[in-house]
Order: sequence, then structure tokens, then C-alpha cells
Amino acid sequence: MTKLDQLVQQHILEHETRLKHVDELLERARNGITQAGGRETDEPLAGLMQERDTLSRRVEEFKLKPPGQWSKEEFEKTGPMVIWDTLAQQLEKMIERMER
Repeated sequence: MTKLDQLVQQHILEHETRLKHVDELLERARNGITQAGGRETDEPLAGLMQERDTLSRRVEEFKLKPPGQWSKEEFEKTGPMVIWDTLAQQLEKMIERMER
């Protein structure tokens, strides 16, 4: 396994970790909406879920590409982790508002 392949695998694991965190936050948000019976958060939550699904599909694309077929340029374009972190922050703010 080349150094680039190792970096790709590490990158995929980092994305999967963030995906798991986002999924946990989404579950908390869904539970909060259900308990509060609120409709005002349905639309923002749907948008965040759509963004999560888009990012999740990208992770799946990363995983399907065989080792050794990644170019350095392609690896660098796979998307910054900050997108996951931003999504998680938006969910955390929504959950904070619901839990007050």
C-alpha cells in the first residue's frame, strides 16, 4: 500500500467518523422535534439531512474507488472536513434551541 493509499484510507475513516457524529445529532434533533411537536424546525432539519446525504454519498464514492487508482490531485479535491464540522455545528445549535 502506497503512502497516498494510506492517506486516502485515513481520509475515509475521518469522513466516516464525522458522518457517525452527524447521524447522532440528527437523531437527537428528530427526537427533540417529536417531543416538542414543533413544525418550525422541520424544514431546516430537512435541509441539513439533505446535506448529510450528499456528503454520505461522497464518502461511499471514496470507498468504492480501488486503492492505487487515486491521484494526488483527486485526493486533495475530496472535500475538506470543515463541511462536516459546519453541518454538525448547525445541528448542535438547532438542538440547543429545542432543548431550552
